[in-house]
Amino acid sequence: MSRLARLRAIPHSRYVAILGTLFAVVFVLSGFHAHHPLDWALENALVVPAVAVVLALHRRLIFSRVSYTLIFVFLSLHELGAHYTYSEVPYDEWFRALSGYTLSDLCGWQRNHFDRLVHFCYGLLLAYPVREIFMRVADVRGFWCYFLPLDLTMSTSMLYELIEWLAVGVFGGDLGVAYLGTQGDPFDAQKDMALAAVGALLTMLVTALVNVRSQRDFAREWNESLRVKHPAPLEEDELDRMQRRRRKL
Repeated sequence: MSRLARLRAIPHSRYVAILGTLFAVVFVLSGFHAHHPLDWALENALVVPAVAVVLALHRRLIFSRVSYTLIFVFLSLHELGAHYTYSEVPYDEWFRALSGYTLSDLCGWQRNHFDRLVHFCYGLLLAYPVREIFMRVADVRGFWCYFLPLDLTMSTSMLYELIEWLAVGVFGGDLGVAYLGTQGDPFDAQKDMALAAVGALLTMLVTALVNVRSQRDFAREWNESLRVKHPAPLEEDELDRMQRRRRKL
């Protein structure tokens, strides 16, 4: 039996429970002797409510195994960054222990790039679960089930950079600097957003290529999604229609 077959043999609820337990362990270990406890708490200020929402919606919106796995990997990477702070994750030391060299020496880097990796993975790993939400909740198809996840990834990445900016203004000092993690790069926010967009774009391109090969009606669905369904402009006519409908109710 292949590994994929063995994975599918695990009941869905059990698989989710295993990932949930593993993440709980990762979360606790991340907070244990965190290098900067206040920054760890700040980094998890969005993670805790996000996980709570996923748990609350579990019975109504059960993601696929692929989506749950991607979410787990991203959150685990985030917890690693929260433990050390993103600008201090010692990947160079780990790589030197394995190879005798550092990634910074090999690539000519002058800064810690772990934050760049996680921003890239934000798009790469979370665009697919977002696509699943759009398809199953909003019932989008064709072009829109690839464009909208990319669009939402880019907009939420921008929103996160605004949250970082706000946090620096509120907390300031060493905590604000540790949370922002620009490492002296004046274009840090723009690069982070660009990497998240590239990651999401790659995921949507791969997903589209897979569907082109496996979905018979891919072209028809794509064309149908771009067809204008209501030729008449909305504006005042649509407002009048809604008001008439409201009066009838």
